[in-house]
Amino acid sequence: MAVSTSQKSLKRKYVDNDEDEPYGKEQRAVAPRLCPYLDTINRQFLDFDFEKLCSVSLSRINVYACLVCGKYFQGRGNNTHAYTHSVAEYHHVFLNLHTLKFYCLPDNYEIIDSSLDDIKYVLNPTFDKHQIAQLDRNDKLSRAIDGSMYSPGIVGMNNIKANDYCNVILQALSHVTPLRDYFLRESNYSKVKRPPGDSSYQLVQRFGELMRKLWNPRNFKAHVSPHEMLQAVVLWSKKKFQFTEQGDPVDFLSWFLNALHIALNGTKKKDSSIIYKTFLGHMRIYTRKIPPLELEESQRSELLNTVEYGETVTESPFLYLTCDLPPPPLFKDQHAENIIPQVNLYTLLNKFNAVSEKEYKTYKENFMKRFEIRELPPFLILYIKRFTKNTFFVEKNPTIVNFPVKNVDFGDILTPEVKAMHPCTTYELVANIVHDGEPSHGTYRVHILHKATGQWYELQDLHVTQILPQMITLTEAYIQIYELKKDDAEPTNGKT
Repeated sequence: MAVSTSQKSLKRKYVDNDEDEPYGKEQRAVAPRLCPYLDTINRQFLDFDFEKLCSVSLSRINVYACLVCGKYFQGRGNNTHAYTHSVAEYHHVFLNLHTLKFYCLPDNYEIIDSSLDDIKYVLNPTFDKHQIAQLDRNDKLSRAIDGSMYSPGIVGMNNIKANDYCNVILQALSHVTPLRDYFLRESNYSKVKRPPGDSSYQLVQRFGELMRKLWNPRNFKAHVSPHEMLQAVVLWSKKKFQFTEQGDPVDFLSWFLNALHIALNGTKKKDSSIIYKTFLGHMRIYTRKIPPLELEESQRSELLNTVEYGETVTESPFLYLTCDLPPPPLFKDQHAENIIPQVNLYTLLNKFNAVSEKEYKTYKENFMKRFEIRELPPFLILYIKRFTKNTFFVEKNPTIVNFPVKNVDFGDILTPEVKAMHPCTTYELVANIVHDGEPSHGTYRVHILHKATGQWYELQDLHVTQILPQMITLTEAYIQIYELKKDDAEPTNGKT
């Protein structure tokens, strides 16, 4: 390749034994501050959301991104894949994905130019305390490379094949303020000590990276791919959750929150991790066994007075509350197909008022249980149980739940003793996950509140649209996240 005389004069080779070169000692030039090939960079082709693997060797070691075509290659010394690509395709500007240094190949000198800072920021967005504090106040739109406008935090997410059930959970969690603020700063969790060989940090790190990309005000695109996040999920869940098969968001949510808690060295104590600080509540479960129905009344009465059939009390922490829908009508008349069953949210919440009893059946015995909320968390997750499984199929309950978007008071289900310990019991909705279609092949979407503008958005994979709050209440809500009103409560922000 021809090299200009001025460029040759800038080159002075020396032996470099840098750790980012696994091929031994290679020659590298003293870094000039100018490069004649910067105008060949094509930012529209740059995508740093996928695994950092060499496209030829599939190695993760010493990977460089070609800033002309966007492909990844290993190495930069003679006979390496990046070197060969630069010579064969006349692509000369590369970025080391680990050190964030730029190089010109095949001449092999480092490029130092402030015009490349935006590329480094897209690869590794960073936030300081002031930026984080302004996220819920900043209503300015950002512009992507293609000219499209987007609000940071309200961006689409790729559906690789069947990972919409993961996408809606990740989108919803990205708008839980203390969780978001904690993961936007890598220093909060990078120093967490882990035993040798523990790879759980990868799950935490990938979630932090995804969170920073979702809230990046300088993205090149108005969407993000969760590919690396999902790879960590597949690995850490031992393939229980995959992005090639549809799954249940509530199963993923339960596993993901507990996996993050454990990876952050969380214990049973409430303040042991940001997960428990944000979502952990506490309830008491009162359980009594029901005598067999075939017994005579006198025998049943005698059994009720025994210890075995007496009421037992269990202390139970929770990360979400399961709300049971009333069964839909079994029979329909000629006009019933136009009538959708409806129920009020407060009716579902009566399950937790410490008075209402519900029957639970096992293979051999039946039990009656009642639930008493003892402590409400800063962010309350409700799981509306729509699916019932039997031996042959899964059935979906289409009942619409009527719920207010603002000022949802959970104080009515608390006992006077517990309510006295809660100065505020009013919550507001921040995320609403919806299931559409049949149980076996339905899809998921999520409604998100953008706090800076007060506007609600509907996100379904790459599709982002505005939606009126009145329309949200007409959907088949599946999982909801409520935030305790901060006007009357203590701040719940995580460490920043």
